[in-house]
Amino acid sequence: MGMNEDMADKCKPLNAHLDAETIKKREIELAASLTAESTDLIPFLPYLLQDIYELGSSPTDIEALLRENTDFGPWFRVLDLACGKGAVSIHLASKFGCSVRGVDFLQDFVNDAIRKSTERFLDRLCRFEWQDANVSVECERGYDLVILGAAGNVLGDLDQTLHKLRQTIRRGGYMIIDDAYTTNQERTPHYTWQDWLDAFARNGVKCIAHKTFVGNNLEQVNAKNQQLIIQRAEELKQRHPEFAELFDSYVRAQQEEIDELEGDLMPLTWLLMKE
Repeated sequence: MGMNEDMADKCKPLNAHLDAETIKKREIELAASLTAESTDLIPFLPYLLQDIYELGSSPTDIEALLRENTDFGPWFRVLDLACGKGAVSIHLASKFGCSVRGVDFLQDFVNDAIRKSTERFLDRLCRFEWQDANVSVECERGYDLVILGAAGNVLGDLDQTLHKLRQTIRRGGYMIIDDAYTTNQERTPHYTWQDWLDAFARNGVKCIAHKTFVGNNLEQVNAKNQQLIIQRAEELKQRHPEFAELFDSYVRAQQEEIDELEGDLMPLTWLLMKE
């Protein structure tokens, strides 16, 4: 089997090649990336998050980073990993006319992304697929930009993540990573600012720019989203009282994350370039 055939085989739909153990592992990673403490919550996540289109990353912040620091345009090919409901992909396609391929492990999110891109007449530019990001990074190559937005450790630790993202883009291509750094590692276990910079140096990645998301805007967005989640959780408790604690624990976990993001954890978006 040639290299192209091998890559095509790896990129088959999820149900064609992932074993039960791998699917379970990916479900755990998915749950963690969406602040769920148990995979039991996964079937309910689309309902809990149905009112929230932008699941973490700010499309306008990413647009600004690209406009101010690159020659981004319709000639760019973009890979959006763990794309959620496609908010970033659709925004970039709308603003720049670029082609975007988005993948996500949650089928309901992919369906939402397809529907939204079709409603906005962007389905010619946007292609969304149900896929494991860890599979995509092994077979997707030659992109001008790869995006990993608010997806946590779905690709592994920081070095593993940078390595996997790096191999999907051309030399001189760009990466967008939406994440955070901690200002107090003892209170909030996470990567420090220096951890990020050291990892960039180890992995042949240059930091071009970054954009932080703090202050009143952050608090307002968090408060609004939390109220939407609480409302949906209460509705689910009425329908499924046997899972009341599961839904309550999700609300608590969301609030804990908000407290971190408004405390020692500083959310930011990196624009990086492959050297």
